[in-house]
Amino acid sequence: MPFARRIVIDTGILVSAAIRPESVPALALEKALLRFELCISDETFNELEAVLMRPKFDGYAATAQRTEFLTGLRQHATCIQVAEHVTDCSDPKDNKFLALAEAAGAELIIASDPHLTDMHPWRGIPIMPPRAFLVGVN
Repeated sequence: MPFARRIVIDTGILVSAAIRPESVPALALEKALLRFELCISDETFNELEAVLMRPKFDGYAATAQRTEFLTGLRQHATCIQVAEHVTDCSDPKDNKFLALAEAAGAELIIASDPHLTDMHPWRGIPIMPPRAFLVGVN
C-alpha cells in the first residue's frame, strides 16, 4: 500500500542507522518507514552502498549486517527516476537529494549535512535533522 507522504533521507543518516541500530538516526529511519514512503534514486542508493561498504565501517558492523541493511532498504523504499538536475546546494554532491525530493514530491528531507540543513526550507520542502524529525513530525 503506497503512502501519501513521501520522504528523502540523506546518506549520512542512513549510514548511522545501519551501523548504530539504537541511535537517533536509526529511530528516525524507523519512524520514517512507518509513516512515510521512503524514496531513493539509483544515484542516492549507489552512494549509500559505496559509503556503507567502506572498510572503515568494519569495526562498527559486520559486512553481512550492512549488506542486509542495504537489501532491506532497497525492498522497503520506492525508487524514483530523477530527470531534472538541481544545482542549488553549495556542495554539489548533495544536489542529488534535492533533485530526488523534487522528483518524488517529497514532504520533507531528513539530513545531517549542514549544506542541506542550512537550506531549510528548500522550495517549500522542510529539511531537518533526525532529532527534530523525531520530536516535530507526526
